Amino acid sequence: MAISERKKKILAAVVDEYIRTAEPVGSKAIAQSGGLNCSSATIRNELAELVAMGYLEQPHTSAGRVPTPMGYRMYVNELMEKQKMSLEETEEMNRRLNQKLQELDNTIRDVSKLASQLTNYPALALTAQSSVTVKRFDLIYVDANNFIIVLMLSNNSVKSKLVHLPLSVDQDMIKRLSTLFNASFTGVEDHQITPTLIHATERAADDSLGLTAVISSFVMEVLSEANTPTAFLSGENRLLNQPEFRDPDKAHRLMSYLSGGGYILPAAESLGGSDEVRVLIGPENVAEELKDSSVVIASYDAGDNTRGLIGVVGPTRMDYSAVAAKLSFLAASLSRRLGGGDAPPEGMHNKLIIKEIDDGHERRKG
Repeated sequence: MAISERKKKILAAVVDEYIRTAEPVGSKAIAQSGGLNCSSATIRNELAELVAMGYLEQPHTSAGRVPTPMGYRMYVNELMEKQKMSLEETEEMNRRLNQKLQELDNTIRDVSKLASQLTNYPALALTAQSSVTVKRFDLIYVDANNFIIVLMLSNNSVKSKLVHLPLSVDQDMIKRLSTLFNASFTGVEDHQITPTLIHATERAADDSLGLTAVISSFVMEVLSEANTPTAFLSGENRLLNQPEFRDPDKAHRLMSYLSGGGYILPAAESLGGSDEVRVLIGPENVAEELKDSSVVIASYDAGDNTRGLIGVVGPTRMDYSAVAAKLSFLAASLSRRLGGGDAPPEGMHNKLIIKEIDDGHERRKG
């Protein structure tokens, strides 16, 4: 059913007031918000129809209304005003970023803290390099019972391991294995290291000692670790500042989920450009623990084929426009500093990727 412009204005006024007060909103408060040019009786009728349409609900203990996830989605998609960062806010964020930026892991940890401080919600930041592989193998013969595996990775890091053997091995076997691994395993992603590839290498080396399996196991371990995103969570206890989480059991469930490594962020590839923001409202989140919460996510470019995400989680009542503006600015600042370029200008608009609740399609809104 189509929603009229008057209903949209009333819905926007309800959401804005509920974000501000965390209390159910009555017709009197809507009438006082101005700009509607209609009577209190008309507003009451429109509120009742918005409840019937699923955009609002009425707690049984109150005459006021509160938005539903469907109402929040309409608000984010069509009604909320996109905020711009003020000159003072952008200068302060740039100052704090300049203080924080050090080597990458420390930077991401600091970014999660900064995002939490700026939004007053729990925040998670992560980076994920695109498919790290082995660039070069060096197998170094030590003596008849020992050799060293040295891997140079595509991200220019080096990993090594000393292997002790209960049986003797000659230097020619180590050289042969080094040649075969450089020919067959370089540039290969971890999921492409299959039993077929391992067995073929083992046969080509005439390896009866199981050295191929030992080397392959180390390679898969190193690549799995290198391709696991580095994530940092900050500010879980900020949930307790929100009226929705005054229930200790509800707060504990969500805080335990976040602290235990529960992800609020999708794959970095699912977002487009580095200054885009996605909003997931209540039931749109996959994890059951997030069904009563909303998540706002921004993507950034960390350079060297590395993408990252910053996200915050909070009540569905959160101020989406303000949070999106801050995360968008923060992500764009990181992209320009880590990926090259200048800081974003003051007053920049955020772009939103909107996930439609009804059909799953995405559309861009700027």
